[in-house]
Amino acid sequence: MAERLVGRPAPDFSMETVSGDGKEFGHAKLSDYRGKWLVFFFYPLDFTFVCPTEITALSEAFDQFKALDTEVLGVSIDSIHSHKAWINTPKESNGLGQLNFPLASDITKKVASDYGILIEEEGVALRGLFIIDPEGELKYQVVNHNDVGRSVEETLRVLQALQSGGLCPMNWKPGDKNLTV
Repeated sequence: MAERLVGRPAPDFSMETVSGDGKEFGHAKLSDYRGKWLVFFFYPLDFTFVCPTEITALSEAFDQFKALDTEVLGVSIDSIHSHKAWINTPKESNGLGQLNFPLASDITKKVASDYGILIEEEGVALRGLFIIDPEGELKYQVVNHNDVGRSVEETLRVLQALQSGGLCPMNWKPGDKNLTV
């Protein structure tokens, strides 16, 4: 049976990364994001079709995430070298172009497994998106079939709802009142 993640400490991770401009290799650990919110998302593979639509949409919305004191980290099972090549490939040639956040390599598939989204028989991750609060608690997860992209607007809405600190009814939007008990 699958283990619940929401409401618990986010599974720790440590992965190699490539910067959003494709120029530098680095490293990311969950502890690097202490004190900030983190939108942590998995996608199946580099150089595919739905993935770049999500990654570039999240990158285009990066200033909105930054304004909410939130970092963004994308991850797939591809190597950092594949990530770098994809970032450095022009969009018109099925590349990403420059991003506003790094991409991490889960080449061992351990992190995807720890987050419960590894498709073992295919060796790739589902489209999992997780919001982790500044203390490291996993507050939200959504997992999509790999044929369907996620919504940046919904991610921002949920992030703002979580940050509101109160009870948010269905269809809550920023500026709406929270429920009172």
